[in-house]
Amino acid sequence: MPRIAGAAGAVGLVLALLAPAPAAGAAAADPPAAASLSLTNPRIVAHFDFKAGETPENIALEPDGSADLTFAFARQVVRVDRHGGRRILATLPAVTDPKTPLVGAAAVSGIVRTHDGTLYVAFNTGTALTGVYRITPDGEVGKLADLPPNGFANGLALDEHRGLLYGADSVLGTVWRISLDDEHPVATTWAAGAALEPATFIGANGIKVRHHAVWVSNYDRGTLLRIPVEEDGSAGVIRTHATGLTGIDDFAFAGHGKTVLAALNNADSELALVRPDGTHTVVLTGKDGLSGPTSVAVRHHRVYVPSAAFLTGIDPNLLVADVERNADEQPGKPGKHEDRP
Repeated sequence: MPRIAGAAGAVGLVLALLAPAPAAGAAAADPPAAASLSLTNPRIVAHFDFKAGETPENIALEPDGSADLTFAFARQVVRVDRHGGRRILATLPAVTDPKTPLVGAAAVSGIVRTHDGTLYVAFNTGTALTGVYRITPDGEVGKLADLPPNGFANGLALDEHRGLLYGADSVLGTVWRISLDDEHPVATTWAAGAALEPATFIGANGIKVRHHAVWVSNYDRGTLLRIPVEEDGSAGVIRTHATGLTGIDDFAFAGHGKTVLAALNNADSELALVRPDGTHTVVLTGKDGLSGPTSVAVRHHRVYVPSAAFLTGIDPNLLVADVERNADEQPGKPGKHEDRP
């Protein structure tokens, strides 16, 4: 892809980036059984400026319900409160001549939050500035670890109990692991293989830690994968949990089980409920206000869905919906972080 400099070129950039991807296998049929939760009262709490690069790529939640968003092409991390007010928490370094794979421009992507309020974000530049960056609660920004400039680190996941970060690389088809306990952390390959690789463009995308496993989405293949964490911390055999999720970006677990809400960044702008058996149902669409959803977060009885409008350039936003659950999926506790594997 040719390099596109500056936020003014973002429209052409992202239209090329997120052309609808082919699904891997037939789409899962919607079974007659009711889903374990339903979403009500979807509403947009904040609108953003696409031309200014305010394309929300990923999300982490604060204990008070505020949302920390990465604005990919503005190179910013922004906090949006429950009433839609926002402030910039950090701006990632300017890059004179970015050579970022896939997009050409410097882009900040995944974000996670530790219990003390420290944020970690992935920053892709195609240069030596590429890596995972730490943002302290008082706003100091510094690089934690280098990542390969020829890759594209997309989603990040936190295992705070083990002191680890995992990163999904969309170009290299790799899951990186970084120890937060090391004095000089180094990203090492934790998992790799065909299931994580792109079929045509974007491979491993979203990533989460849950139930003794690392879960990863593959955008091109429309799949949700589960990689067991072995006793020694190594990666087990990659298994496909769900297919037919066209345009799957990042995702979140809804409750304590294996029910997932997945952002489908496709022409229909969908949020899918993926059941524990791998079948799925679309629960929100562009008609509800989604505009190219990129990630999901769940807290109490509320779901947060950022949309980057990568396909249309129209109305990037943050949508919130209320959750009604059946007894088999109860909401997580306030301030709950990723489950330990």
